Amino acid sequence: MKISIIVPAYNAERTIDKCLKALLNQTYGRESYEVIVVDDGSSDKTAGIAESLGAKVIRQKNAGPAAARNRGVDEAKGDIILFTDSDCVPAKDWIAQMTAPFEDSETGAVKGAYRTEQRSLVARFAQVEFEERFEMLKKADSIDMVDTYSAGYRKEIFLKAGGFDKDFPVANNEDTELSYKLSGLGIKMVFNPDAIVCHLNHPDTVLRYARLKFWRGYWRMVVYRRFPDKMMKDTYTPQSLKLQILFLFLVAAGVFISLFYPLAGAYFVIIPAIGFFTISLPFIIFALKKDLPVAMTAPFMLLLRALSIGCGIILGLVF
Repeated sequence: MKISIIVPAYNAERTIDKCLKALLNQTYGRESYEVIVVDDGSSDKTAGIAESLGAKVIRQKNAGPAAARNRGVDEAKGDIILFTDSDCVPAKDWIAQMTAPFEDSETGAVKGAYRTEQRSLVARFAQVEFEERFEMLKKADSIDMVDTYSAGYRKEIFLKAGGFDKDFPVANNEDTELSYKLSGLGIKMVFNPDAIVCHLNHPDTVLRYARLKFWRGYWRMVVYRRFPDKMMKDTYTPQSLKLQILFLFLVAAGVFISLFYPLAGAYFVIIPAIGFFTISLPFIIFALKKDLPVAMTAPFMLLLRALSIGCGIILGLVF
């Protein structure tokens, strides 16, 4: 297989060298793949670093990661297109693991997995979130979500679907939109948990985490308006998350009702609060097996997640 690896980059001088050194030192034969960095209007040394390491560099005015990835595909020579991000460090066998599922001629897209070495408690919580979703994906014969941090597509299928929608100006849910399009076309997408990249930039503060989740909620609503059937269920989003948001809204409604009817309002607060905690228990137990401090802070973080995503959803519904 001819392979092209595309890395969109914007002011990524702090991490691009680690990413490219990992890509250029794979167990896969170096003569079998090309590495393309699409410099999306950086004002730092991103392009120069990439060129010095031997990557092919394409420069464009800042247009967002969706446009940058599409531009890379336009220039790619490979039949298989792999994507990762400039703040990700692929494992040495990443290319081999990402391309192995394509030996099945029916496979049109492949998703890999995240890891992190960050020690921030918030970043570790974010990693456990991913690992919960990975457990869901392992059970699916075909998935409907391929994240761009570790993604592979047959080029012809990618082009048939129209690539990433450039109306998504930031790195947020443009991969969800493409995944749902591919799912609608009946394309088989698979998850390979052994195709690992180490992410250098999980949110590491409460504020960064809350802001990220708020915009996740907003842009996911943009996607759901296009694919309303996915709102109820997909292979990637835990149903517990949706229930947590619902219970939190009910608690807020109960607080409002209690201003006028204290006794009734108390029931509306207590019952959904119990529901929120009950539906959160499986995640807390899962986190307990992974990381004790994360499990201890999980109730607060799950509450923050539901609040942030919920507020983003409201914005997405209004605008």
